[in-house]
Amino acid sequence: MLNRTLLRRLVRSLLPLVCFTPAHALADGTRDNLPDAVRPIPPIGKELAPADADVIKTGLEALGARIDALREQLKDKPPLLAQLPDVRIYYNAVRYPLVYHETIDPADARQALADGMERARLLASGQTPWTSTSGPRGYLSRIDGSVQPYRLTIPSEYVPAKADGRRFRLDFWGHGRDELLTELRFVIRPDPLPDLSALEPYHQPKDKFILSLYGRYINAFKFAGEIDGLEALDAVCHSYPIDENRILDIGFSMGGAGAWEYAVHYTDLFAAATPGAGFSETPEFLKTFQKEDVSNSPWYEQTLYHLYDCTDIVANLSNLPTIAYAGEIDPQKQASDAMLRAAALEHVDLQRIVGPKTAHRYEPAAKRELDRRIDEILSKGRNPVPPRLRFTTYTLRYNRMYWITVDGLEHHWRRARADGSITHDAQRAANGIALQTENVTALTLSFPAGRCPFEPGRRPIVQVDQTKLTAPPVADDRSWTAHFVRSGDAWKTIDVPLDGSGGLRKIHGLQGPIDDGFMDRFLIVRPTGKAFNAKCGEWEQAECDHAIEHWRKQFRAEAPVKDDTQVTGADIANSNLVCFGDPSSNRLIARIIGKLPIAWDASSIRLGARTIPAATHVPILIYPNPLHPVHYLVLNSGFTYREYDYLNNARQTPKLPDYSVIDVDVPPTSRSPGGVTATGFFGEDWSLLPDDGVGAVGWHSER
Repeated sequence: MLNRTLLRRLVRSLLPLVCFTPAHALADGTRDNLPDAVRPIPPIGKELAPADADVIKTGLEALGARIDALREQLKDKPPLLAQLPDVRIYYNAVRYPLVYHETIDPADARQALADGMERARLLASGQTPWTSTSGPRGYLSRIDGSVQPYRLTIPSEYVPAKADGRRFRLDFWGHGRDELLTELRFVIRPDPLPDLSALEPYHQPKDKFILSLYGRYINAFKFAGEIDGLEALDAVCHSYPIDENRILDIGFSMGGAGAWEYAVHYTDLFAAATPGAGFSETPEFLKTFQKEDVSNSPWYEQTLYHLYDCTDIVANLSNLPTIAYAGEIDPQKQASDAMLRAAALEHVDLQRIVGPKTAHRYEPAAKRELDRRIDEILSKGRNPVPPRLRFTTYTLRYNRMYWITVDGLEHHWRRARADGSITHDAQRAANGIALQTENVTALTLSFPAGRCPFEPGRRPIVQVDQTKLTAPPVADDRSWTAHFVRSGDAWKTIDVPLDGSGGLRKIHGLQGPIDDGFMDRFLIVRPTGKAFNAKCGEWEQAECDHAIEHWRKQFRAEAPVKDDTQVTGADIANSNLVCFGDPSSNRLIARIIGKLPIAWDASSIRLGARTIPAATHVPILIYPNPLHPVHYLVLNSGFTYREYDYLNNARQTPKLPDYSVIDVDVPPTSRSPGGVTATGFFGEDWSLLPDDGVGAVGWHSER
């Protein structure tokens, strides 16, 4: 057996030669451009040997029983009960591949069960020693109530018992694409990539934490995978002394794509960003990497690229020091090529280090230089109150940059800007804010206690475009919040932020498209009655089953599901309702159908002046739930990208807008739930817009 030192030397000698993305992790060129020949993701695993299966099933039952007992034992001990997800991750890691026939390594499964039982034993005695050592952790997700894993690397200088007030840097790390990366593989086999400064796997840093995201499998940290990162970060920051002004956004390959996404969408969370390879937008990447031309995709798909195309909102990086990395001969160098071109147009100082003659990996000398520059930036930290901001968005899903929050848009999916600067009087004292906006109808300026640059009691002067206003006074604790709304070409102050209380309007977290209904707590509601039309009823049930099955496959949790007869008032008050069926088969749909902007009965579906036969068509949509308008109603749809899109992460974008009418005579495929007869976006007040004359209801967005 090789000793530890020799093994480390061997690994170090081989690592520079290894592509960090394994062969089974890559989209495979034109082979994966065949919608009628889509390979399953995750792959179907081999059957376990009977002896292995018996041992694993027995161990899984024992761990499940131990978890149930702990839940009861600790119900009156909240601090200890809060650690139960750290045990449950091992149970799920074994149960999912076992039950759903995914790849499972018997040795890994036995190790996971042993580790889970050991943590359970310690927790039962009130001990949690794993919280001060590196390893896998778990948290309870708000989205679907599932326990999701992450890995935490703890620095050697962190001493839990030493309350010296020290706060540590955190590296927020995204892994590469690996189609075999089930929870079992993630929790048992440490990712060798989080700290590559020494090109050593499992290296323990001296003075920084590393949060390695699972991201709900391989969705490139989008949708629920995106929220996974935010929830994991919140869990770590609540449990450890993290310096919020020294958080690094970092990832490689698919994780590099995730790093781009977090950098442009959550810019104010980080002190610096360093995306490695990956992709940064959809159309050009697919044309370059996948040899797939999406220029003829439906207009609404191209419009919805704005959700995740980082090139569209690269101006946000003017507020975040960003140093990209790419290998000189890596096809995924295209990601930073595209971002550099977009940054130049926006006059953003985006930097990049290129590994000479290097393919899809970090080149050692380039990585050392990257580390040096990033360390220098992190040593200074983030300025929590930057004096100038540039903020660009296309949707209220992403509506905040430090002290600017955009509360309303004139038109969703068209570029909106809110650029601001803190102004000063003749004595150089901060006295106001100047803002220039585009496609913005409402905004909020806000500084938390102790952070406002203006003196307590002062009424700052705020100029928004051509309107000069005197804002409310700064509070004694040096906090300050002011709200503004546009009326015509002029702005005025208002007492409360613009929201939906005065009537329906698109606001943050309630703006669509359909996929947005799955980025917060949701409940799938199954029909139990008889459908209007048998053919449509079969389609509705099949799509319900598809949504449940693929949520578990792609977002790694068993979706919360209830029959329509079981839904409670608490469910309505606390969740987005995802209802399948029609007003005849689903009681919830029957209760709200008269309050939707479409009409639907056994004979027809009516969109404004347009009538579509209900015998062969089904509407799908997202809309504020008339029974509780602060949450969504989603009708007859799961997340909208499908099996074909699983094959390349850049394809994983919304495939339908706010609503569509589906022709069920057209069979579902790996790309679509059926034929799209009509489709479009609701207006900013959630109204149905007029027919645009080209066979779809809604409007087109120029790219």
